[in-house]
Amino acid sequence: MAATARAQAAADRRRQILDAAVRVFARQGFHGCRVSDIADEAGVAYGLVYHYFRSKEEVLDTLFLERWDVLVATIDEVAAREDMAPRDQLHVIASFIVDSYRHDPDLMKVIIVEVTRAANSFGRTHLVKIREAYDGIAGIVERAQTEGTFKSDVTPQYAAMAFYGTIEQVLTAWIFDLLPRGQDEYEQAKRFVVETVCGGLDAGSPAV
Repeated sequence: MAATARAQAAADRRRQILDAAVRVFARQGFHGCRVSDIADEAGVAYGLVYHYFRSKEEVLDTLFLERWDVLVATIDEVAAREDMAPRDQLHVIASFIVDSYRHDPDLMKVIIVEVTRAANSFGRTHLVKIREAYDGIAGIVERAQTEGTFKSDVTPQYAAMAFYGTIEQVLTAWIFDLLPRGQDEYEQAKRFVVETVCGGLDAGSPAV
């Protein structure tokens, strides 16, 4: 019982540090903060951060991988739903990403600004992991092309990048206050993203 309690306390403290790091990274930027800033935000001793993480880079890696693994798992789960139309599958994925921002905008800001859109070592380090999401989306597009509901003159890989890129650009606009935010805007974004990409892929749409 005592060992279980200690393990839970350690897990809670580690989570406390990660949650504090999200707030610090979102407020100051990854490169604009120090490990001591994370410790102050978490209300813990400076050395305790290093007890759980070797560096602030490892903190950022952990935050990204936790969220991205959930995204990839969601995409894989949705892609396996053969009873669901591809357009509906893509709407579920768009909804998941938009809702992730709605529920935790600071974390999504950190992931987008500091990792997926960053032309630095973090973006390059995680290219393989990032492509897992693209590959899952591409598989949905490829299925629709095979079924004849999407035209095949656009490669699945290109369509997947366009789909995710459109969502990410909308989130970036919210992060920098370039688009209004609210429940109506979130729901509208889900529809608009799917229509923007899938409307151009629909087999009934004229080829350019």
